[in-house]
Amino acid sequence: MPITLNSLIQIAVFVLLVALVTKPIGLYMTNVFSGERSWLSPVLVPVEKFFYRIAGVKAEEEQTWLGYTIAMLLFSIVGLLLTFVILETQQWHGSLFNPQNLVNVEPALAWNTAVSFTTNTNWQNYGGEQTMTYLSQMVGLAFHNFASAATGIALAVAVMRGFTRRSAQHLGNFWVDFTRCVLYILLPISIVGALILVSQGVIQNFSPYLTIHTLDGQTQILAQGPVASQEFIKNFGTNGGGFFNANSAHPFENPNAFTNILTILSIISIPAGLFYMFGKMAGDTRQGWVLWIASLILVLVGIFVMLPLEQSGNPLFPKSVDQTATSTQSGGNMEGKEVRFGITDSVLFADITTVTSCGAVNSMHDSYIPIAGMIPLLNIALGEIVFGGVGSGHYGMVVFAILSVFIAGLMVGRTPEYLGKKIERKEIMMASLAILILPASILGFTAVASVLPMGTSSIANAGPHGLSEILYAYTSTNGNNGSAFGGLTGNTPFYNWTLGAAMLIGRFAFLIPVMALAGSLVRKRVVTAGLGTFPTTGPLFISLLIGIILIVGALTYFPAYSLGPIVEHLLMNAGKTF
Repeated sequence: MPITLNSLIQIAVFVLLVALVTKPIGLYMTNVFSGERSWLSPVLVPVEKFFYRIAGVKAEEEQTWLGYTIAMLLFSIVGLLLTFVILETQQWHGSLFNPQNLVNVEPALAWNTAVSFTTNTNWQNYGGEQTMTYLSQMVGLAFHNFASAATGIALAVAVMRGFTRRSAQHLGNFWVDFTRCVLYILLPISIVGALILVSQGVIQNFSPYLTIHTLDGQTQILAQGPVASQEFIKNFGTNGGGFFNANSAHPFENPNAFTNILTILSIISIPAGLFYMFGKMAGDTRQGWVLWIASLILVLVGIFVMLPLEQSGNPLFPKSVDQTATSTQSGGNMEGKEVRFGITDSVLFADITTVTSCGAVNSMHDSYIPIAGMIPLLNIALGEIVFGGVGSGHYGMVVFAILSVFIAGLMVGRTPEYLGKKIERKEIMMASLAILILPASILGFTAVASVLPMGTSSIANAGPHGLSEILYAYTSTNGNNGSAFGGLTGNTPFYNWTLGAAMLIGRFAFLIPVMALAGSLVRKRVVTAGLGTFPTTGPLFISLLIGIILIVGALTYFPAYSLGPIVEHLLMNAGKTF
């Protein structure tokens, strides 16, 4: 089925909006992290200095890549432990913050959740309204929505300095970058965004849950809480952890079409702006726009693969009782989707939330046509480099840029260069190590879970779709995404512990070689481009970069996908069900 004109218009409007916000956000972030004054400076500079003073931070002292990384790790460990304690003391949160008298979270689940929000993954093995008190939601989880996002952005800025500074030793100061990110970027924009959401019907209160009497005489519990204050930052910081179990499919989180497009735009705005900031710091904005264009092309490829499949529907689903079981599903595949959003806005949301590290969902990926469901899986598996999460996507993309210029250098027989810096043995080793860590963890955990009874007992579907559920879970957690297919029962000791381990590997094991790469590059002198220098600002480089990304993904994950969504799709078209 061809894509409808209405769908094309919606996609075009969204692309235009992303293009319009990229430069302003990129310029603003450049000013913030360079310490230049902004319209918020008169109010926030004294606050910033106050925090440095009480924390004993000397803003003028910068750190090497190792010092920067250690500071980030220490901060993350303390935040993880604090969140674990909050979740394990819920029964003492008091009537104001625990009006439903919720009990302490089971230790394995508390550990999984603390790791999840610390690593910006926000994987949720629980129903928020049935498990978390208001205090846990605000102090434990919403805090990390700010902190983990600011950590990722700070790391991206440090990596940018490594690529763009000339013959330096330091990458900045983690505490300064983190503080400025929260004060000048995340907090003010999130306050405005939360107020907009409240105006559209997203709730924000401390009220006890309501008991509603339905028209058929039944009763229903209506959960409430401080939702809006967590909702905007969960998307703006590409966190994704919802206040409610249904996440952004819940009308109290995402009430209408306006909040839906605002949500999608907020998810991608910082990642898009980071590309422009990269070009600005490099002294050539074309360097940033090249990465932006490559990302946009891959985003559109994903959308245009998913959308016709979902609009055509499942061939095994009859149009009516008078037609055969091989008829195309009437109206497209609306299973697992909200009627108020429809297929186009659901597909757009699914693609954007998985090319970034945001685990928010407004539809259930488990219900997508198999190949359409493979696209979000592949988006995450590639490291969410296509725009990417707040920070993580950017430094994942520049790692692929390093590989691209290395391969181009091999073609012309010259030492490769990127932004005027020679790419040598150490840089290639670090880039290769970073790229290999994620697939090793994803495929390793999946292999173990798919053969152990404690792993297979949690899947909801037999056959290849069951494998896809397991594969998606470890892909999502290693990729620090947090979305789920929806068919896996993850709240078991096995999955709580192993998925938690996958999140730590995906966040920190991937990050350390990237920071070492930046630390190596920052010390290098900039060399003058010569006749053999491969240009990194034109269509040829965009094509090479996209090709490298897709080839690496195909070679790494094709065997696993062949056993999961690909074979499921072929069997579906052959009339086979499980």
